[in-house]
Amino acid sequence: MPILSSKHSLTTLLSLLFATALAGNLHVINFRSPNLYPEGLAWDPTGQHFLVGSLRHRTISAVSDAGVVETVISDPSLPENVAILGLAVDPRQNRVLAALHAMKPLPPYNALAAYDLRSGERLFLSSLPSAGERAIANDVAVDFRGNAYVTNAGENFIWKVNLKGEAWILSNSTRFHEHPVDPSTTYSFCGLNGIAYVSNGYLLVGQSNTGKVFKVDAEDGTARNVLLNKDLVCPDGVALRGDGVVLVVSPEGKKLWFLKSNDGWGEGVVFDEIDLGSEGYPTSVVVGEKDRVYVLYGSVNEGILGSNGRESFRIEEARSPKESEGENVWLYVMIGFGLAYFMYWRFQMGQLVKNMDKKIN
Repeated sequence: MPILSSKHSLTTLLSLLFATALAGNLHVINFRSPNLYPEGLAWDPTGQHFLVGSLRHRTISAVSDAGVVETVISDPSLPENVAILGLAVDPRQNRVLAALHAMKPLPPYNALAAYDLRSGERLFLSSLPSAGERAIANDVAVDFRGNAYVTNAGENFIWKVNLKGEAWILSNSTRFHEHPVDPSTTYSFCGLNGIAYVSNGYLLVGQSNTGKVFKVDAEDGTARNVLLNKDLVCPDGVALRGDGVVLVVSPEGKKLWFLKSNDGWGEGVVFDEIDLGSEGYPTSVVVGEKDRVYVLYGSVNEGILGSNGRESFRIEEARSPKESEGENVWLYVMIGFGLAYFMYWRFQMGQLVKNMDKKIN
């Protein structure tokens, strides 16, 4: 009985060690949909799947963990070939919000659409005011009361849209125009881009052509530059993790940055970064189940240049090496403990066999 118990305990322990090691593998979701070219990514906690927009189709699609793609919203009443860019899920109101922009040579068009997550019914379509020919409705965030915030990447201001779909300009701060722009960069036209709502009443917004991050009051639009230990290169998507860490992705810099602040984002620190590689043009980052971080590789750059041939895209989990150091130490400790237990078990078994031999002899 003791021998069987020891073997069972050892098997259980080794199984746990293997399970822990396997849990360290990063999750990669490859999915296929012809001509989709998704720029925006969101996580639907109720449906337990990702949502992606499209540069070419007037659709929002669900992508499962296994890479199965299903069109959940189709809105053919939108202007032809309008792009669905930024997405945000509002789980309290059971909605998904989509920033809409028509690219040249189509007439200028910028709007925010809200759809019921389950029925796909459109709840409102709000034209965004004071949008000139340079306006680009780019990304969207939502607060706990259902207010949405949309960045204008072409003219450097932020719209606010309430629960009823009423829209106005929240912030056109001079802070957004203080920093020089290098006109030689391919992204010099793109100003305010990724946006995230922080629970205590303000927004964090990245500015692609300057590499700056701004803290913006969600009520009066007052803005200030967040002092970071380094400028970012073409920051695009922004996401907030449950522990307060902010994630920023760059399609041009091919980076994912991990930021934190100890003073409510007056100042911040880039404490880690990941090289994302050259394939797929990463534009969006989201926080999924159990605070796992995912990046969308939607090849939007190809789509903007007119490509029609791509049908494969991917969503890939990313993890901070520095944050994982503590997890790795614990794993090594567990493996060491398992080996020590195994050696002790073998010693005990050896002693038992010797004692049994003495009794028999």
